[in-house]
Amino acid sequence: MKFAYDFHIHTAASPCGDEYMSPNNIINMSKLNGLQVIAITDHNTCANCEVIMEIGRQNDILVIPGMEIECMEEFHCIALFRDIETARYIENYVTAALPVLKNRIEIFGHQYQMNEKDEVVGEIDRLLLTATARSAEELFKEVRRVGGIIYPAHIDRNSYSIITTLGCIPEELNLHTIELSRGAFLQAYEQKYRGFSIIQSSDAHYLQDISQREYFMEAKSLAISDILRSIEPIS
Repeated sequence: MKFAYDFHIHTAASPCGDEYMSPNNIINMSKLNGLQVIAITDHNTCANCEVIMEIGRQNDILVIPGMEIECMEEFHCIALFRDIETARYIENYVTAALPVLKNRIEIFGHQYQMNEKDEVVGEIDRLLLTATARSAEELFKEVRRVGGIIYPAHIDRNSYSIITTLGCIPEELNLHTIELSRGAFLQAYEQKYRGFSIIQSSDAHYLQDISQREYFMEAKSLAISDILRSIEPIS
């Protein structure tokens, strides 16, 4: 079966995410755009995943809990999980290695946690928009150990990209999947990175940036386990 997806969406928990990126707004825009499966990938947190997963269930949209994690080498990775409990475990694993820095709202923006009514119920005090002290190799191993999948984000960009930072995709990371940003020319990367599964997502920080029905994937069913298996067949 073929499903329309967007696997890189931020909420208002990300300091760079717009305050209108609330649970209901994200689901309503995804539904309006004809998406069937999305992933919530805030910077170094899964604080808003559970509530959006529930609203997604009520609206026939599958929501995968995830995170955008900045490893010690300072490139971004997308981690996706089979359930919220695993996501929270990795969140704690990442948080334990984040520098103890307070978010400066006037510079980075708010980091809101919201409920099912889009009300702000808390604000994350610790700065999320920073690198963890976990190395890429260490991070990838731990995410895979608990049954998640992980791959480098927006490898086509000039910042926070594994290619820009390291100059290559190291064999020791055992990578099979890479992500491109919306503006990347897919065919060129398909030729250059033969053998890789390529995900192309919006990296939406604003509602209008959430993907239309432009990216599709094949999966056995609309279940998290089958979707993850299609992204990363070895998972």
